[in-house]
Amino acid sequence: MSEKMQAMREALRAALHEEMVRDENVFIMGEEVGRWDGTHKVTRGFFAEFGERRVRDTPISEMAIAGAAVGAAMAGLRPVAEIMTINFAFLSLDAIINHAAKVHYMFNGQFNAPLVIRCATGWGNQATATHSHSPEHIFAHFPGLYVGIPSNARDAKGMLKSSIRDNNPVLFCESIALYPKPTMVPDDPDFLVPIGKSDYKRRGDDVTIISYGRGVEWSLEAADALAKEGVECEVVDLRWLRPLDLDLVFESFKKTNRAVVVEEAMPFYSVGSEISAQIQEHMFDYMDAPVKRVSAMDVPLPFAHDIELMALPDTQKVISAVKEVL
Repeated sequence: MSEKMQAMREALRAALHEEMVRDENVFIMGEEVGRWDGTHKVTRGFFAEFGERRVRDTPISEMAIAGAAVGAAMAGLRPVAEIMTINFAFLSLDAIINHAAKVHYMFNGQFNAPLVIRCATGWGNQATATHSHSPEHIFAHFPGLYVGIPSNARDAKGMLKSSIRDNNPVLFCESIALYPKPTMVPDDPDFLVPIGKSDYKRRGDDVTIISYGRGVEWSLEAADALAKEGVECEVVDLRWLRPLDLDLVFESFKKTNRAVVVEEAMPFYSVGSEISAQIQEHMFDYMDAPVKRVSAMDVPLPFAHDIELMALPDTQKVISAVKEVL
């Protein structure tokens, strides 16, 4: 299987292109996804290649986008709906939560809703309080909806392709800061990353760092810096918030007996809260220190750049947390 270096944006575009070529029932819809090539340029060139029937520009109405996607999915198509950023997904909660996530259950399995809702997520870049969120965990609260958030271009391609092929609705979250970051990505059109499987991104024996999305980047940078001081961190990338795979988390924690959870979201009612509770409940006999969490501050994100950075997690905060649990 050959590989090439691709930014996450390019890997996502490749995944979408391969799936649209493979299955004519796959189509794209959303604000500016067609003639304007998409706000984040993931769908660049698709309108010219696939035409208006399969690359559909929609009104600026997130509830209409998600609602139409649910209907199309129930009718047998496989829509990939783009919501420009996850902040706007709050406007489509009813369609995503009360319809997409529940239709299979409510109709006793007679209907599926095989749709993907792509949305950019994450803090920073002075987008201010109303456009700077990482609320993936809110959506992961609801059974029936899968939630994925890749940390690199390779995973992004394989996870998106698996999401499009699956018969369940998927909220696919893409960290804005990771769009330009490159990794080696397989060319294979059947390269898939299984839904609901976490992954080791680094092996070590001293501390387990658990993260997802952009947090994995900070975690790996911290692990590299700590290795120079003789501390070997093991980094577990959750990849999926639902289904949540804790097998590697528990396996690693049994070895290291210490854990730090890193996330871009705010601290309360978060993935970090859930992971900490799961470790305490299932791994208590292995604990040598309390679980430490690294997250954004519990404040609306300021506009001023220096204060914005102060409110966000970063590599140094991960390093400090690891040293605390040691």
